[in-house]
Amino acid sequence: MRFQVPQFTDVEDKIVGPLTFKQFIYLAGAAGAITVLFAFLPRFIAIILALPVAAFGGLLAFYKVNNRSFIKVVESFVKYSVTSKLYLWKHERKITRSAEKKPFDPAVVPKLSESKLRDLMWSLDIKQSGNPVTNSKEGMTNT
Repeated sequence: MRFQVPQFTDVEDKIVGPLTFKQFIYLAGAAGAITVLFAFLPRFIAIILALPVAAFGGLLAFYKVNNRSFIKVVESFVKYSVTSKLYLWKHERKITRSAEKKPFDPAVVPKLSESKLRDLMWSLDIKQSGNPVTNSKEGMTNT
C-alpha cells in the first residue's frame, strides 16, 4: 500500500486571503484597538496613539527576527525584563612565559601575612598540647 506523506508541515495554511490565521488575528486585534481609540479619544490624540498600535500589529503579523516570529522575540524580552538575573564572573589567571621558565627554588620561603602566621602558630600549639600521649610521656620524663 502507498501512503501520502505530508510535506511542508512547517508552513502555515493561508486562511483569510494571503494571511495565515495568526496574522489575521494580529491585524484584526490592532484594527479593533485603533477603532476603540478613535471612539473614545479626540481625533488628534487617537491618531498619535494609533500609529504605534498599527506598527506593533504589523510587526506581530509580518516581521521575523532571525527566522523567529516577532511574538517570540517580545515574549523573550518580557521574560528577560521580569525575571531576576544572576551575573557570574570567572576570572582566569594567565601564566606569563617568564613565570613558566623559572625553576623551583626550595630556599625561597613564601611570605606569610600576620593573620596566616597567627593561624599557623595556633594550629601548632593545638597539635602539641592536644595530644595526651605526648603530654604524659613528657610529664614522665621531665619529673
